[in-house]
Amino acid sequence: MSRVRSAPRDRGSAALEAAIVLPSLLVFLCLAIAGGRLVMSGSKVDAAAQDAAREASIHRTAAAAQEAARAAATESLADQGITCASSSVTINTSGLSVPIGQVATVSATVRCTVDLSDLLLPGAPGSRTMESTATSVVDQYRQKGD
Repeated sequence: MSRVRSAPRDRGSAALEAAIVLPSLLVFLCLAIAGGRLVMSGSKVDAAAQDAAREASIHRTAAAAQEAARAAATESLADQGITCASSSVTINTSGLSVPIGQVATVSATVRCTVDLSDLLLPGAPGSRTMESTATSVVDQYRQKGD
């Protein structure tokens, strides 16, 4: 008499596959979220630097330009919904001191530290500092401040 052979049982193989694949999928998802957050934060810091440089270029005095540029960068970051763990704005207003009739520029550098610790990704840094510098042309026929 011949015996019919039954197929081997695959009990538990789905659980084993899930235990192997699921952690790597979660790490991939966290990396994608971290990458997206860094790209979005970088473009928002770029926009804040451009806003700050443009605001500084339309003022007459270096003091007014620095104050207005810092306020513009802070407002730009807040309007775009980015939360910086720490931020700084550096303005180079040396272009405001050139004689009238000469072309000059003003530059703004914005630094923002983006927090990544909430992703719970093992081995990932807790934060990343994004930096952007933008330059804006000063009107060569502007009136000088006192």
